[in-house]
Formats: sequence, C-alpha cells, structure tokens
Amino acid sequence: MADGRVHAFTDDALGDLDAVGVAAAIAKGDISASEATEAAITRAEQVDPGLNMLVVRDFDRALSQAASPAPGRLSGVPSVIKDNTDVAGLPTRHGSEAVPARDAKADAAFTTQLRSTGVVVIGKSTMPEFGFNASTEFENLLPTRNPWNPEFSCGASSGGSAALVASGVVPIAHANDGGGSIRIPAAACGLVGLKPTRGRVADAAEAATMPVNIISNGVVTRTVRDTAHFLAGAEAHRAASGMPNVGLVEGPSERRLRVGLIVDSVTGTPTDDETRAAVQDTATLLEKLGHTVVEVPLPVTERFQADFVHYWALLGFSSHHFGKRVITPGFDKSRTDPLTKYLARRFVRQAWRTPAAIRGLKHSEAVYRRSFADYGVDVVVSPTLGHTTPRLGHLSPNVAFPEMFERLIRYAAFTPLHNASGAPAVSLPLGSTSEGLPIGVHLSALHGDERTLLEVAYELEAARPFARIQD
Repeated sequence: MADGRVHAFTDDALGDLDAVGVAAAIAKGDISASEATEAAITRAEQVDPGLNMLVVRDFDRALSQAASPAPGRLSGVPSVIKDNTDVAGLPTRHGSEAVPARDAKADAAFTTQLRSTGVVVIGKSTMPEFGFNASTEFENLLPTRNPWNPEFSCGASSGGSAALVASGVVPIAHANDGGGSIRIPAAACGLVGLKPTRGRVADAAEAATMPVNIISNGVVTRTVRDTAHFLAGAEAHRAASGMPNVGLVEGPSERRLRVGLIVDSVTGTPTDDETRAAVQDTATLLEKLGHTVVEVPLPVTERFQADFVHYWALLGFSSHHFGKRVITPGFDKSRTDPLTKYLARRFVRQAWRTPAAIRGLKHSEAVYRRSFADYGVDVVVSPTLGHTTPRLGHLSPNVAFPEMFERLIRYAAFTPLHNASGAPAVSLPLGSTSEGLPIGVHLSALHGDERTLLEVAYELEAARPFARIQD
C-alpha cells in the first residue's frame, strides 16, 4: 500500500483484470464466476471496514447467483448497485437516515438492464443523502474514503461505487448522475465515468415525477473498454428510442476532430492551477494526435447556474417535505441531514423563481446544441471539477451554511450543464496532483454521440495510460 493508498489487488481470481478481462477468463474456463465472486467478497471484507463503501452486503445471494450466472457480455463479473436504485430483497435508503430500511419488492428497470449484461450483484454502495452532495459524507455516519488517500473525499454521489472500483473490490459498478454524480467520483478516484445521453439507458424511478429529468444511469470503470462493453450490453437489452445505437466501440477512430477547449466555469472562480494544467496538457496531447483544438466560450451564463441551483433546492424541498409520498410512507423528515434542510429552506425563500428556472433548464438543450454548431466543434474538453479533490470535511454537511453550499457550487462547477441539457459526457483520469491524487478531464459531445466520446477516450487511454492505484 504505497503512499497511503488502500487497495485489495492481489493474485486471486480477479487479479488486476478489468470487467471484460474477468468475463473472458470465465468464458475460457480459466476461472469460474463463483471464484470471481468469492474474490470480490474477500476483497470487500479486507478494505471496506476502512473505506466504508458498502451500505448493504448481499454476499450469500451473490454466491448462489454466481453458481449459474446470467449470460451477457459481462457474465459472472461481480458488481454493485448504488443505494438509490431498487434491488429486490434489499433496502433502498438513498443514503439517508430519514428512510427506513425496507426491502424492495422488485428490481428497478436499470437494475434489470445492468443484470442483463450478466453481472453478479454483491451488494449496494454508499452515497450521500439523496445524492445532493459531491462528497460521500454524512451528518452522523462515517464518510466513504478515497482509496488513493483515505484522508480525501472520494467524490459523490456515486462515491461508494467509485471507491469499490478504484480499490479493486469489483471492476465495474453502477453509478448515476443528476449533477455530476458519475463523473465527479470518477474524477476523484481515477476512473472512467460516462454519463450517457438522456434516454440512452433505463431512467431512474424519480424521472417520472421530475419537471426536468436530469438523472442518467451508468457505470464507473477502470478502463474505457469496460464502459464501452457495458453500453453495448445495455443497448442490446433496451435500445434507446430517438437516437442511433452506439454499438460496441472497440477502439479509436481515424477521423480527426475539431475540439473545443474550456478551462473556467460560470461560477466566477478560476479553475485551480493543477486542474487547469491537466486540461491544457490533454489539449496539447489531442493536438499531437492530429486533432484541432480551439478555445471556445462558455455556452451558458450565470443565469444557468442560478436556474440549476434553484432546481437543486426544489428537489431538496420535495424530498424533505413530501418524502412520505415520493420516497416511502415511513419517511422521517426530522432525520434528514443539514444539506437537505438547507436546500428546502432555500427553495421556500425563492419559490417564485420556479417556473422561470424550469423553463431555463429545458431551454439549455437548445443552447447546448447551438453552441456546437456555432463553434464548429465535435467535442468539448474541460475540467471535470472546479478544483482538485478536497480533504474530507471540506464538503461535510456539518460545515456551516451557506459556506458549505458555496464550496459545493465551486467544486461541481462544470458537470450540471450536461444533466440539464441531456448531453453525454465522460470524465477520464488524465492528470494527477502533486499529492498523487487523480485529476479528471471532461469530454462532452452532442446528444446520441457516445461513440465519438468512446473513440477519443480509447485514443487518450492508449496515448497516456491511466495511473493504477496498485503501481
């Protein structure tokens, strides 16, 4: 465990294989799905007590399922589901002490879609309350720690999933993204985190009641090919309507692209030096690979930020005041954490802004599409986050408000546009801090064009192999 890193990589059935590698080893008979699952469980028992990544363990049922795994691209590969998505027989608590531990009666639509790839679910991963925070920290519970350095945040809201993959417990894990919650923990933990186009995969249950559906399901992985194989498998189960299939992307394209470059966000706080350097270094690498890189202006103004923050507060208000109706009858709002309560109060003070904020967020899709046409670009590269990964405590819900919320806005500064507009985006681990923590670089594309993002991601991964925690 060099440099304070905590991981479980060892010479067992999983080794240092990615999900595609594990599936191939199972298919060839080199290992069995049971052996892969047993290895994941052993690894979880080794490192989870210190990192706090699993909120529910389902080891016995996982071993039973691994004895005869479902077919699919990732048949027999151990994985986890995030704690805001139903798994039959397991509780869904949304990271909140306000939600009682009652077992779900059936799998959510996305759980079914993920299982269709053949993965074996060993449990559920931690997340901050209702996914509102960008760090997996709690008012009364222990935080989920970053395997690269346990004194630092692992990001959020899919923080437990990212930590499980980064530490080697599983090679692929469910994540979802309502404001950056796939891409933020991927950046913090040195992973690939693709937020698909809105509608590409099965929606979260909450989407049906949201005025603007900002949530996309997906996965976090250690390699580009794992993300590509997941997407191809998910698409085989449920083809998206209204957009072309992605298919299985297996490597870079020969097509050279026009790449837009953005380094600062709408918050007015400049990106920190190490993050800026990682993005500019990636732009230089893209130019060396034959792409054309041009600086482009931000496609949105401070008005977008205000609209998204207000919508965030609306969701907090809805969860806090209507939890018995929209979450579970046993919901106890007195046990929500300080961030949820702050969002609810903030919404009440500015409720009159709601119609205009919703209109603005709905209009962001047209603004986003027009920006690609106006700038003449195929993809845009930017930071994933406003600054490098903070230490635990910086974004704790116990920090005084509104300072904590202002910190949160400055950190999660780049990702929300793609949730509101519905566009695809990916964070890739292409940089590192002076303290050895990963830095994520963000690439985004037009709606339905995950293929281009994956092709560029393959090319960047080959040109600059991602750092490995076990090295």
